[in-house]
Amino acid sequence: MRFSLFLHMERWDDSVSPQEHWKNLVELVKIAEAGGFGTVWIGEHHSMEYVSSPSPMPQLAYLAAETSTIRLGSGTIIAPFWHPLRAAGEVALLDVLSGGRAEVGIARGAYQFEFNRMADGMPAADGGEYLRELVPAMKELLQGDYAHEGKHWQFPVSTAVPKPVQNPTPPIWLAARSPETHDFAVANGCNVQVTPLMKDDREVEDLMNKFNTAVAAHPEVEKRPEIMVLRHTYVHSPEEPDGWKVGAAGVNKYYRTFSSWAFGKKDPIDGFLDPTPEENFADRPEFELESLHKSAMIGTPAEVTERIRHYEDLGYDEYSFWSDNALSFEEKKASLQLFIDEVVPNFQ
Repeated sequence: MRFSLFLHMERWDDSVSPQEHWKNLVELVKIAEAGGFGTVWIGEHHSMEYVSSPSPMPQLAYLAAETSTIRLGSGTIIAPFWHPLRAAGEVALLDVLSGGRAEVGIARGAYQFEFNRMADGMPAADGGEYLRELVPAMKELLQGDYAHEGKHWQFPVSTAVPKPVQNPTPPIWLAARSPETHDFAVANGCNVQVTPLMKDDREVEDLMNKFNTAVAAHPEVEKRPEIMVLRHTYVHSPEEPDGWKVGAAGVNKYYRTFSSWAFGKKDPIDGFLDPTPEENFADRPEFELESLHKSAMIGTPAEVTERIRHYEDLGYDEYSFWSDNALSFEEKKASLQLFIDEVVPNFQ
């Protein structure tokens, strides 16, 4: 089992400046690198302070100069917002700047809020068409000359400039949930990123079953793609038996805020939206702290180790420590360091 770190400049109000949030993000990445993590992942979101990240590429390029071993991944870029030439060129440039450490994750997109602003109101569900067109085009461009005549993009003979260090391309990962996306990823030789969000480990098992079904359906793919599971993670000392409540409350606030952006009707104010009130989820047991304690990766080092061991037994290649959880930087830092000190060694 490999470990990676997934994070954003997670900003909840004006009490901490964007510059301070960036400084904190860099520190967490350096801690992860020193702790043996293989990759850092940063996603793409627009006009949302709680996942502040209009593009992962400049952030990863900055981190390339601040680190030496950790790999640098987009987790993920949103396919409809990226022309294939731009995607291939920026991925290749990141690979050059980092000395061959680039990874590219791609998703169809999820927030209708973003599609209303970035894609003229296109239904977010249609993003899958763009993903399925972008991936093969980008792979061709990274390897040489290529002309494209597709449904969404058309361009004459072009290529990625510069060329990537990694041959034939940097690793490509697709965010997958449906059987169809798992199948497309495996058929195209792409790795898979999955997240069970608020669901428990039965969802982790189901996602692996979808991946295994896709692998079995494509014996022509000689090398089995890899699969990564992404989970909100908070580790506390066994000497603090109620320490889990801190992490559960942070994840609860995160998903109540997610609900405001994904399903709420209010317009944001300067990039902020308040979390949906607790009482709105009175009939949603998955929002209860006890439920989040069992679904998110929250617990003592021993408890977390046991659950990740199960993921390893299922066949997951990478566990990504998702640090977005509405907690303070100091709380995140302490949790990450405890994970490094007392969980990671159990898998070495």
